[in-house]
Amino acid sequence: MIIEAAVLSGGAALLVGVLGVLLVLAVARRSVAAAAVVAPLVVVGAVAAGVVAAARAMFINDHDRAVVLMVVATALPIAGAFGLIIARQVTRLSQRAADERAARERDREVEASRRELVAWVSHDLRTPLAGIRAMAEAIEDGVAPADGSYAARIRREADRMADMVGGLLSLSRLHAGALRLDRAPMDLADLVSDALASARVLAERRGVELSGTAPEGVLADIDPRELSRALSNLVTNAVTHTPPGGHVDVSLARSDHTATISVADECGGIPEDHLARVFEPGWRGTTARTPAEGEGAGLGLAVAQGIARAHGGDVTVANSGPGCRFELLVPLHAPSAASPAPRR
Repeated sequence: MIIEAAVLSGGAALLVGVLGVLLVLAVARRSVAAAAVVAPLVVVGAVAAGVVAAARAMFINDHDRAVVLMVVATALPIAGAFGLIIARQVTRLSQRAADERAARERDREVEASRRELVAWVSHDLRTPLAGIRAMAEAIEDGVAPADGSYAARIRREADRMADMVGGLLSLSRLHAGALRLDRAPMDLADLVSDALASARVLAERRGVELSGTAPEGVLADIDPRELSRALSNLVTNAVTHTPPGGHVDVSLARSDHTATISVADECGGIPEDHLARVFEPGWRGTTARTPAEGEGAGLGLAVAQGIARAHGGDVTVANSGPGCRFELLVPLHAPSAASPAPRR
């Protein structure tokens, strides 16, 4: 009888255990934490099945069988509680591991972007420096044209390098969270007007028509100097990439809580697989290492987006009509009794 009871007990425990393992595996595909809760219950269930089978084989009386079942029933919630504790730990460790993997991936992406940016900027600095050196040597040797064109070109290259260095410093402050904003309510129509005026000479030189509409009374709490730089970067980028005879339009609109300054150009559009990279520092949408005439180091859009985000807004881009549309979004001014008068 003992051997028979042992065989029945082992068989019952094995059957329940195998079914329980299959159940745990199925649950684990959906949730590791849920599987951690089920696993201890499976163990208790397998033991209970073996005990009940043995009790039946040994013809234990009803009272003793009830005692055994009560002991098993008492063990089930305890096993479930331990399962919950284990599940909680498993979930916490899984989340921590996922966060660490995501952080490592972000670090790798940032490092790769930084190296690529350094390579691009190093090349972009060497190119104008080589030209400046050659023109300076020509002036020194007395073989430069007498019309002063070399001096003008040296000045332009020096200005371009100064802009590049300024962009790098801005990016550095933005990435370090060290950009300090001197906020005050300002009518964004003035910001649009200033940006159009600043880009007018460049647009005329490139043969690009530049227009804009901005209703007055759209107020936002901004740092005028920084946000003006962001908008100027967007307008300059649009003019630079629009072919002669094309048109760039700047417009201002408002929604419930957001002001939107749109810059629409006729650049021919951006490939969809490139849109996600437009705001990467140093990216110019081309494999060419040397920027074309009038182009910078590909820092302007990254700086513009960083400044907008520092204001609690953003810069987005999408293909639209014959070109693309950049949108600079900033939160609207929330008036209060203590608010200062808007800047003009």
